[in-house]
Parts: sequence; C-alpha cells; structure tokens
Amino acid sequence: MKIFCIGRNYIDHAKELNNPVPSSPLIFMKPPTALLKDPQVFYTPAFSEEVHYEIEVVLKMTKNGKSIQPAFALDYIEAVTVGIDFTARDLQSKLKTKGHPWEIAKAFDGSALVGSWKEFEKGENIDFRLEKNGEIAQKGNTSNLIFNFAHLICYVSKYFTIQKGDLIYTGTPAGVGPVTIGDDLAGYIKNDQLFNCQIK
Repeated sequence: MKIFCIGRNYIDHAKELNNPVPSSPLIFMKPPTALLKDPQVFYTPAFSEEVHYEIEVVLKMTKNGKSIQPAFALDYIEAVTVGIDFTARDLQSKLKTKGHPWEIAKAFDGSALVGSWKEFEKGENIDFRLEKNGEIAQKGNTSNLIFNFAHLICYVSKYFTIQKGDLIYTGTPAGVGPVTIGDDLAGYIKNDQLFNCQIK
C-alpha cells in the first residue's frame, strides 16, 4: 500500500505559504507506517515544536493501473474520505531553505490520519471542512482543485503503478495551522463527520 500526497493543489493554500502555484502536480509520498493507527488520537512528536493540520480529501484506489487514461481514471476510485496530513512545519521550513527533501517533516510515523470511508459519486463536487475545538478551521470544495481527481490519477500512474488499496491525498485548502495538546479536530464531508481526533 502506497500513500501519494499532492502538495499545493489549492491556489489559496499555495499563496498562504508563499509558494508558487505549480504547473504540474507536486507529489510526495508517505510510507505505510505514516498511517495513524488510532485516528481518534494523535500524539505530537518530540522532534517538532510546530505541527500543523492539513485537511484533505483522500481517495482509495480500487484496482491496479499504469499509465491510466483520463476517460477511465475515475473508475479507479473505490471510496472517498477526509484525512489529515500532519506536517512538522518547523522541520519542513528548515529543509526547504536547504533544498532538502521533506520526508522527516511529512512522512513520520502517525502523520497520515484517514477518516471513515464513503461511496464515491462521479461528477460530485465535494464540500469538506475541518473543525478545531468546535470552530471551522479549514473548509474547501473539490471544484477548486488546481488538478482534479482524474488528472491526479493519470499523472501519478504515469510514474508509479497504482495498486488496489493505495491512497491519494489530494491537497489542502487555505487555513492550515498549528495543533496544541488538548485540541479536538473533527473532519467532515458535507454534514457527515468522518473522524474526531484528540491531540495529546
């Protein structure tokens, strides 16, 4: 099982971090050990003093594919949910200034939260949001993606064989921010709560 993540896939998020808007998908990966074993609890890692939440729509792949064509791309989606790409922002900032890879800031153990799965419906734009301590911290709609689901699946499969069970984190909207011990994070698609996570 592979976890593909797409960076800077909403214009407002790219701008809030003073990053250029990409002309093609920006891909990084997390190992299977990044999956948060218990999505109800996230323990802040000792190596970072500034962990940020980034809510994203997550796709689960239903079958294997390579060099997938646009007409068939959405047939590879088994289900959809929301998740969090936890990011050690302080480490990432240091790595970026040195031109180094982001892995230790993005792919550490427990950095990928995945919510409960929902059936994927073709042609539907997905409203999603993150509530932090009962207040909306992030909200987005997949109609605002720079690169839509089909484009992402085609692009990823150009370089990597997609396999059944692989996940694609499709990018985060504006509003990312830090977590602190005691925070409560809840992720929604429309009005369906798909995860509730305590920060410890």
